Amino acid sequence: MMKKIVFSVLLLTGVMQMQAQDRPFVLQGKIKGQNSGKIKLYYESGNGFKQDSAAIRNGAFEIKGTLTAPTMAYIAGAVKSQSMDDPNSTSLFLEPGKMSLELTAGDFRNLRLTGSKTQNEYKEVETLKENVMTKLKPILADYNRANEIYIEAMKAKKPEAEQEALKMKANAVKDKMNPYHEELSRIDRDYIKSHPDSYYSAYAFRYMTSNMPVSEARLAYEKFSDRIKESSYGKAIAEEIKKMEAGSPGAVAASFTATDIDGKLLNLADFKGKKYVLLDFWASWCMPCRQGNPHLLSLYSNYKDKGLEIIGISDDDGNQEAWRKAVAKDGIGVWKHILRGLKRTSSGYDRSNDISEGYGIHSLPTKILIDKNGVIIGRYGGGGENDEAMDKKLAEIFNN
Repeated sequence: MMKKIVFSVLLLTGVMQMQAQDRPFVLQGKIKGQNSGKIKLYYESGNGFKQDSAAIRNGAFEIKGTLTAPTMAYIAGAVKSQSMDDPNSTSLFLEPGKMSLELTAGDFRNLRLTGSKTQNEYKEVETLKENVMTKLKPILADYNRANEIYIEAMKAKKPEAEQEALKMKANAVKDKMNPYHEELSRIDRDYIKSHPDSYYSAYAFRYMTSNMPVSEARLAYEKFSDRIKESSYGKAIAEEIKKMEAGSPGAVAASFTATDIDGKLLNLADFKGKKYVLLDFWASWCMPCRQGNPHLLSLYSNYKDKGLEIIGISDDDGNQEAWRKAVAKDGIGVWKHILRGLKRTSSGYDRSNDISEGYGIHSLPTKILIDKNGVIIGRYGGGGENDEAMDKKLAEIFNN
């Protein structure tokens, strides 16, 4: 499961590693079943994101580079697809120093790497997860099949009702995976707690931070060793916590101005002193978001005349047509709607106007409640409380 998020780690941590001192590494490899061709290695070093390659000669190769500290990398051989699950690709932890790698063509996942302590820790945790993964695997296969059917229906431009039914079916299968994901997360949490000086712990915790209360994330971060705090992963965690704190109760809500769905200018500051504002971070493709809209409509109906405004902030910058259709279909055009402001560029993304960044939003749906003074008084989902807590808070405000 960790493989699917390797690239986001690499891109997020590259700049931070530039501040540390580089040390050389040598990766000497052997590959069974392939005598020629190329091996590609993607990783972060003090010089930023790197892609190295080496020729395979008589089943052997060697790659040299520099690292500031152990880092998750991605290695690929004769891949047949762009999927991170391609059997000729996998992830591994590189470390400064000399490492030996044994691969088998068509079975990269079962690699053998020596000389990397962090890789040993990674494999130790993967072993702890084996029983859970065995149970999860058939459900994951069912979901992939259901999702493929849904994607094919979209490509074939099947009737919208048919597409929606297939999407709901796929998501119903996806929901069955939740208990297993929670168990996998528990295994990581236990390992992190008992290994505060582990680079693997910091790597794993990086992806858990945004889904826990900010106070809990801060407490867990403080228990890491100074060495880990100074690593790229440690710095990424600290930055994530800082963003979450900016979007958590007690913080002044980050100001923003955007063009709404009707082409009018919307400024958050215009509501200060007048209304409570609930920011609803959602997307047309987010099924839990869409399923929660009837409840939001009920809340809005109950409290709009008492001083509540809702601003939907959609992660649909790349597909505005889908955004508009979802707003119309779900009947939520009764409140304000804007896009988050994330722009795709030739080299990645322009986040200069990204509203989600200012509130530490990394999972959907997440809702932020702001009082009339412009101060955040509630965070729900995505590292906050649940919707029941939101309902209780709104009732306390408007029914007293």
